[in-house]
Amino acid sequence: MSLHDDATRTLKEWSAPSTDQEDLRLTYLDHLAAHTDGVWRSCADGHITASALVIDPVGERVLLTLHRKLRMWLQMGGHCEPADGTLADAALREAREESGIARGLTLLPGGPVRLDRHLTPCAWHLDVQYAAVVPEGAEPVISEESLDLRWFGYDEVAEVADTSVVRLMERTRALL
Repeated sequence: MSLHDDATRTLKEWSAPSTDQEDLRLTYLDHLAAHTDGVWRSCADGHITASALVIDPVGERVLLTLHRKLRMWLQMGGHCEPADGTLADAALREAREESGIARGLTLLPGGPVRLDRHLTPCAWHLDVQYAAVVPEGAEPVISEESLDLRWFGYDEVAEVADTSVVRLMERTRALL
């Protein structure tokens, strides 16, 4: 199965939690139907990306990265790569790379948490967002893609991050 096929299957099977999320789900599926390269950065009309909100094992804090290029506090995430077998693999790889936590990081069961479409300097990102839990005692390490990496309590996220990250955090908390 190709990554394009997995993305299509994942989005077809995903139950959107709201009307706006259902509209995005259908937009993503239309994009994939129209673009055989819709999961790759080379797709100029936009592309599927994968991200993961990293949460502590107790479920009280989230780990955000101060993105080097965008200079915003964000969840871990980015472009799909040829080695990614699934969107979940892409999200977990990005979370591991950007958090520096290589072992024990696991995605919450049940598939994506939410979807977010946003314009970036390279193109529209049709982000499929997951949540991942770090193992007890894991120490994050700043990657080359980050200016900083920091834990934030749930009540602090709205002070540093945009509404997309806040919505992802809120949806993740509702699932815990």
